[in-house]
Amino acid sequence: MHDVAVPRLALVLGSGGVRSVAALGLVEVQRREGIVPDLLVGCSAGAMVGALVTFDYPEPEALRIATTLWTAEIARQRRWVAVPQMLWPRQGCFDADFAMRHDHLIRTRLAQAFGDTRLEQRRPALRVSATDAATGAAVVVVKGPAVDALRSSIAMPFTFAPQQIGGQRLIDGFVSDPLPVSAAHDARAVLAFGFEAPLPSRVNGPSRLLAQVTSSMTTTSCMPASPRPNLPECNCCACLPGSTAHRPVRHRCHALPGNRAAEQQKLRCPRCPR
Repeated sequence: MHDVAVPRLALVLGSGGVRSVAALGLVEVQRREGIVPDLLVGCSAGAMVGALVTFDYPEPEALRIATTLWTAEIARQRRWVAVPQMLWPRQGCFDADFAMRHDHLIRTRLAQAFGDTRLEQRRPALRVSATDAATGAAVVVVKGPAVDALRSSIAMPFTFAPQQIGGQRLIDGFVSDPLPVSAAHDARAVLAFGFEAPLPSRVNGPSRLLAQVTSSMTTTSCMPASPRPNLPECNCCACLPGSTAHRPVRHRCHALPGNRAAEQQKLRCPRCPR
């Protein structure tokens, strides 16, 4: 990543639907206190809110745009051909770009809010978290049209078709990492803002069933990890707790200050420098 050399403060906004709008209040309080992040990372709805921040909209205008970008009307843009595609996949040309909803309206609203600006032109920098539809791996978009990046991060599986970026078919970032703290691994300090996704009270249609599945995935992914053994602190590992990109493994640590034991076990990430 080359958008910010050494970010001092990163603000990470996780997926959370309309609840992500609450982050605008957090940013406004930070500004009043003179705390301004030089890097924003967003996932799904959090990516759209992060874009509003990096585009420096005044708080009232940012709130107005945020509450009008995603409305119930978006979910009513039905693709009537989707039903025969599911019933008769061969005849209906069912493929990896299948979607139950058109994306014309949400794309139009994104273009109205952010125009043709590219991510690499924004300061503070914005990194958008998405998911590779073919592998399930987390993907962080740091350059290219902002509208395409945001469209990729809200491409809920089966609801919207994947977004093509750089030869990859990208879908909603919550699938791989609802709170993408790992995308800000190079920042000196990270402030993460995430939400638990409530489960629908009733499941009476395909869209609600999908919402139930995705909400359970998000909630499970954001749950605190189980308690780890009480091991001595080690200075040789710089990975972020909860990061999906950094996977700690046990190793023998010789760098414990003041520890007379030659070898102490500690969780270590193989991707971190020794």
